[in-house]
Amino acid sequence: MEDKLLLTVMQKNARIKMTDLAAVLDEPKDKVIDRLTELEKEKVICGYHTVINWDKTNTDIVTALIEIKAVPEREFGYERIASRIYKYEEVETMYLLSGKYDFVCIVKGHTMQEVAHFVASKLAPISGVTATATTFVLKSYKNNGAVLVEDEDGVSSRLVVTP
Repeated sequence: MEDKLLLTVMQKNARIKMTDLAAVLDEPKDKVIDRLTELEKEKVICGYHTVINWDKTNTDIVTALIEIKAVPEREFGYERIASRIYKYEEVETMYLLSGKYDFVCIVKGHTMQEVAHFVASKLAPISGVTATATTFVLKSYKNNGAVLVEDEDGVSSRLVVTP
């Protein structure tokens, strides 16, 4: 069984029926289920999530990209600093980068002040963190492969933000 095809299909639609997935893979259903279980145990598949367009709800959600500069630790590099950061529940996603900053985190909160408080009180004081830069998301167009805008050309009825 080709894991790449299995994972690609599951990434696009984690709700696919096992019989349909087995047909796509041309494998018996039980073999597909067993392989999915193995991939979950191996942490290749780390979870199943729903992509939500929060703009269409009455829920206040603020998304921020927080770039972080850090000093790597002897013998550990960036790993221990990353571990201290990604364990916070506010951090949804975290990447090690090349370039001007060492990490970027995607953080969610209910208000800009809540995100700012997280940065000031939890993130910035971490030993090894030397600088942060926070950018707030104004609108989401696409998330995890799902297009969130209603029309094909991306034209929005929202007001354009200008200086």
